[in-house]
Amino acid sequence: MKMKKSSRYALAIAGVAVLAAAAVVSLAQFGPAPPSVDRRGVPNWEVDNEMPRDVFTFVRIRYGSYGRRGGKWATDYPDADLNFSYRLQEMTSLKVHPEGKVLDLTDPELFDYPFAYLAEPGDMWLSEEEVKSLRKWLLNGGFLMVDDFWGGDEYDNFAHEMKRVFPKREAVDLPIEHPVFHTVFDLQEKPQLPSIGIAMNGWEYEPRPGPDNGSEVHYRAIHDDEERIMVFICHNTDLGDGWEREGENQEYFRNYSEPKAYPMGINIIFYAMTH
Repeated sequence: MKMKKSSRYALAIAGVAVLAAAAVVSLAQFGPAPPSVDRRGVPNWEVDNEMPRDVFTFVRIRYGSYGRRGGKWATDYPDADLNFSYRLQEMTSLKVHPEGKVLDLTDPELFDYPFAYLAEPGDMWLSEEEVKSLRKWLLNGGFLMVDDFWGGDEYDNFAHEMKRVFPKREAVDLPIEHPVFHTVFDLQEKPQLPSIGIAMNGWEYEPRPGPDNGSEVHYRAIHDDEERIMVFICHNTDLGDGWEREGENQEYFRNYSEPKAYPMGINIIFYAMTH
């Protein structure tokens, strides 16, 4: 990813608002291992050696279906993770680890991190061990962001798996007035992003068969007993592709990455870390 000057100026407005939000963030995370991922041109930076645990780490969940060495859990990886981490580090006052982390749901290390990202759960299935570990992590303060799945069939499958995690909890739609849409960037509509290939063919969404054909974006949440969001669901949108592909096409960057993918992603992170 090569940074564009226009993107620097447009996103820099987040910095002032984020300073106040970051002041109340307490992360206490363990830093990942030394960099081992090909950064593909994304700039690197040093983690503060004096406070190695006081750093936000973008954690991606590797779930067992499709195999652990690859599959839908790895969609947009590692570019989306690297680019988004770079944006957080450069454009906000949040201290961010440059590489991020990939963890299985059953890895005890997951409990060292308050935030995790899960991609393409449209036909994901979880083992009993994954279900139990995910439930425990969420009830202990974890915040899971779910992204990049489309249409009614994929949502129904994801909802089925979440019912195994929380049989009595329902996902609820979040209105545009919800604070998550205004934490840093004051969004006036719920952002919807198609993947770059779909967008360049003139579509605003990824069509699917059935009543929910993918055309209407949904942001939903599963709450705990204190009304804290445990699972933040981004359905009929692909924020991760907006992060991954930002440097590949100027039109896609200008129409989707800059005004939608990064503002929404930054809002989600700061809402998760301050609530």
